[in-house]
Amino acid sequence: MPRSTVARIDLEALRRNYQTARGRAGGAQVMAVVKADGYGHGIGPVVSALDGLAPKFAVACLEEARAIRETGLGHPVVLLQGVPAGNDIEECARNGFEPVFHSFQQLEWLERSDARPAFWLKVNSGMNRLGIHPDELAGAMSRLHTMNADQGLLGFVTHFACADDPDSTMTAQQTSVFEQATSAFPGLMKSVANSAAHFLPDQPMFDWSRPGIMLYGGSPMVGRTGPELGLEPVMSLEAPLINTRMVPAGESVGYGASWVADRDTRMGMVAIGYGDGYPRHAGTNTPAAINGQRVRLIGRVSMDMLAVDLTGAPDAKEGDTVELWGSTVGVDEVAACAGTISYELLTGITGRVPRRYR
Repeated sequence: MPRSTVARIDLEALRRNYQTARGRAGGAQVMAVVKADGYGHGIGPVVSALDGLAPKFAVACLEEARAIRETGLGHPVVLLQGVPAGNDIEECARNGFEPVFHSFQQLEWLERSDARPAFWLKVNSGMNRLGIHPDELAGAMSRLHTMNADQGLLGFVTHFACADDPDSTMTAQQTSVFEQATSAFPGLMKSVANSAAHFLPDQPMFDWSRPGIMLYGGSPMVGRTGPELGLEPVMSLEAPLINTRMVPAGESVGYGASWVADRDTRMGMVAIGYGDGYPRHAGTNTPAAINGQRVRLIGRVSMDMLAVDLTGAPDAKEGDTVELWGSTVGVDEVAACAGTISYELLTGITGRVPRRYR
């Protein structure tokens, strides 16, 4: 009998979250960001569920773009990191992949190639990871014109550093820098909006938005959960309760004896741990749920197990399903307890946990 720890994926919730993104994008078209194996949800089922809704997908690398083609879908696929080598440009042209070129090195590869894919240019508006500096953009455009490659240029993209914080002024600054840098090329498209930008009042969305985490029900905003933003959880991480027992007052549970019962406490062991991708740093008081009743973790998370205090679910018994995150306990809540973000939790679920789709 297979182990019953599972990640259940609600593809209808995914579709509804996409519709929410589209409703917040104004007049912009919406490309679905499905990198990191569809944020841990399975890139094949995710893109198949969004077929007919999303006109374009975005991924980080060629391997992910190929995975989309393996589903049989022919949507344009944006490669957010461009290509790692010059000989990949021909594959992009052949398969409808749209690389985002972010350096003069990549433009040199394009110049040397006989292939001419549709592509984007990334502008460094202040995040300072990737992108062509605004002062160098005119030179890049001149170079593209000289090599007769500018006809393949779809437009410009940039990425925001602080859009998750509505009190930050940096997003407005980056938007201004981007607008000024690209103003000399009005016929080309623009894309700036990550998930967080969909929730910023008066934020220009331009031609294409790029929602990622919001499609999967996670919050892109500091201090807000997905449900508070009108998003639905797509993944429900579940594991069985495999043992219950009374822990007398004064006794401890788990490695390091980090939790000691201050009273007689009914405790349960759950068959999931950091070997499955559940965060090890989610310690005592991290919420979980059994039969819709909220309980709390106690002690340290082990590789294959974790302990919960069953006081909040007095009727819980061995064999019951424990929700680690889902509709009762939000993934953003768990992330906050673990000192991280929902992006890391969703993409971190390991291959030991099967995905089940509905």
